[in-house]
Amino acid sequence: MMKERGKSDRPVVPRRSPNKGGDSPTAEGTKGRGLAKDNLLRQNQSIGPRAAPDWQSALERIRRAAQKDKAAKFTALWHHVCNVNRLREEYFALKRDSAPGVDGQTWKRYGENLEANLQDLSNRLHRGAYHAKPVKRAYIPKADGRQRPIGMPTLEDKIVQRAATKVLSAVYETDFKGFSYGFRPGRSAHDALDALAVGIAIRKVGWVLDADIRGFFDTIDHEWLVKFVEHRIADPRMIRHIKKWLNAGVLEDGKRTQAEEGTPQGGSISPLLANIYLHYAFDLWADQWRKTQARGNVVIVRYADDFVVGFQHRADGERFLVDLRERFRRFNLELHPDKTRLIEFGRYASERRARRGLGKPGTFNFLGFTHSCAKTLLNRKFIMLRRPMKTRMRAKLKAIYQELRRRLHDPVVAVGAWLKSVVSGWYRYYAVPLVYSDLSSFRQQVRWLWRQVLRRRSQKSRTTWARMDRLAAQWLPTPRILHPYPWERVHV
Repeated sequence: MMKERGKSDRPVVPRRSPNKGGDSPTAEGTKGRGLAKDNLLRQNQSIGPRAAPDWQSALERIRRAAQKDKAAKFTALWHHVCNVNRLREEYFALKRDSAPGVDGQTWKRYGENLEANLQDLSNRLHRGAYHAKPVKRAYIPKADGRQRPIGMPTLEDKIVQRAATKVLSAVYETDFKGFSYGFRPGRSAHDALDALAVGIAIRKVGWVLDADIRGFFDTIDHEWLVKFVEHRIADPRMIRHIKKWLNAGVLEDGKRTQAEEGTPQGGSISPLLANIYLHYAFDLWADQWRKTQARGNVVIVRYADDFVVGFQHRADGERFLVDLRERFRRFNLELHPDKTRLIEFGRYASERRARRGLGKPGTFNFLGFTHSCAKTLLNRKFIMLRRPMKTRMRAKLKAIYQELRRRLHDPVVAVGAWLKSVVSGWYRYYAVPLVYSDLSSFRQQVRWLWRQVLRRRSQKSRTTWARMDRLAAQWLPTPRILHPYPWERVHV
């Protein structure tokens, strides 16, 4: 399965406590590798037939081998991907109504002759006759008015990429840093948000670097990415198929464009490849920098290409930013000049700024929330207040209004059921402690938009506020906090 590597083949990073400056448990360290086994098993639960025990056992053996020897290369992994039973599991895990790729193949049609199709796919994977197809590109509007490109791979590409991702994750989940949260089994955006809140609250943080990588997923250098993967993977068939997906290209308006950089849009393997890239380009370097270069505490939280770094001293933050820009240039990455800034922030930021005659500390956005410095009402202790970003709320309300206009003549019951699911979904993400007023405001604005549309049904409309109160009570869920306080989740 694997062979030994020389010490010079990969960066050597000493293992130490997650945050510099003390031995106490910290936010980014409590979600570490101790849960890797359980997370891995949870990741492989599918919504179709149960995974065979040998599949789970194989992943567990890979995980244990990767954890035991951090310098080992795995030379025989591809046969795990080619197994018909595993391909069947990934087929049933796909969304039934996903848009088809360039071949027009749908989940339902593929399943009409499923066993023959999967056997043929397995044979092609074994003998090297499988060819990755270009990704079909479409665009969806962003909150700022721009268009976000999305990719639709073919159904077979999705199946194979999902299987390959599980195998590769069994290796890399033992390597990834504790402060990396995006697209990892058993970790969520709220884990990252809570880790950041606790880290800033309990560590000596006075400055925060809010960073954004410009067009990260479109600028990943293929050559560097393959080199990074080869630090751990020496199976030539696995490497060859990763290259196939990277070079498959994009089909837009009937024209195929060869992809010279970036990861396959919409592909199941793209998030993992992105994490591998940033693990070597950022995580290992940043962890080493704070242990060898920083004079004070440094707290790091990364979710995919969005990350926040807290510093005890401003000088550390300024030097880190200069060094980071130089580091990124080496790997074809660039920090967004308008979305990257160092701000004074933390437990003592308000008092320090007041002594200098300055205003309140700045705010920063991370994972859909605007973070600001605040204090509790009872004992005036520092707390990092998180509120839904106003731009996100406005964009969501605009989308709701447009959909309400489209459903103008649908039955009220049908529209109410749809609105209930939308509002509930908003609560599921944004209902964190101390934002009840924002949730209530969102509900009230949805209620107002619904009334505006109902009044357009007829010039004789009698959509009174009394009627809207009854409809809202029936269909619009009452706000309630759904997430625990950060320290409750982080220290569980």
